[in-house]
Amino acid sequence: KTNIPERERTEPVFYRVSRGDAMYNIAENYKIKSETILYVNEQLEDNPHSLRPGMELTIPPVDGMYYTWQEGDTFETVAEKLFTEPQGIIDFTGNQIDLTNPTVEPGAVVFVPGASRELRNWAADLPTTTRGADTGTGGGNAANVCGGGPIASGFGWPADSVSLSGNAYGPGHLGIDIDAPEGANVYASGTGVVTMAQGGWNYGYGNVVQIDHGNGYVTVYAHLSTIFVTQCQTVGQGAVIGLSGNTGNSFGAHLHFEVRIGGSNVNPYQILQ
Repeated sequence: KTNIPERERTEPVFYRVSRGDAMYNIAENYKIKSETILYVNEQLEDNPHSLRPGMELTIPPVDGMYYTWQEGDTFETVAEKLFTEPQGIIDFTGNQIDLTNPTVEPGAVVFVPGASRELRNWAADLPTTTRGADTGTGGGNAANVCGGGPIASGFGWPADSVSLSGNAYGPGHLGIDIDAPEGANVYASGTGVVTMAQGGWNYGYGNVVQIDHGNGYVTVYAHLSTIFVTQCQTVGQGAVIGLSGNTGNSFGAHLHFEVRIGGSNVNPYQILQ
């Protein structure tokens, strides 16, 4: 039997989202990064939790993004703008660029392999209070200030499960989605002061709790069905702060968990014990 090598794909395919799909699973199936799907599907608004059954996604052949050529563009300026190499645009077969005289007409749409751009940080929109300056910093943007409180000495898993049910940490998804059925206990990862305990949409976070642990450490617990704590309340590590749910921009019950250090998101696995 002769093995015929699989021909490299140069055109996008279109994928219809099914119930239970997660961004990282779709990306893995097509051997591209999750952020690539966000780059080329404006309807997602850079939010992986925007997936809905029946939604049609454009899946490019490789990592990168589509770009509409403007008057005055050159391969070098476009590549610099999109943080990649100009030769990749020229060499990509799907762009059908004449290698002997590489040019692109204004208005033409080209695929830029390896391109990237900044993704919207939905966390920046959350209105939170800050913790008293004597013990730590919360990084919130509201005028309120909670009093000082204890400083965490360690961090544990915020749910009974240590398995992921959806998106892992990465660009465009600044946390992890932990497997948690509707109504499961959600625990404070560490000792600290609650700087946000708010129901509603909250930019897709749904019912959300934020805890300031001092020394610049903050954790966020999203999509809760029920919240048991109040703003400026002190909580101990392992305290039940709410129940997992499916509120906000979520499809299927789970716990979305974020960790921020000094105001910047980090991979939660860096601190979980």
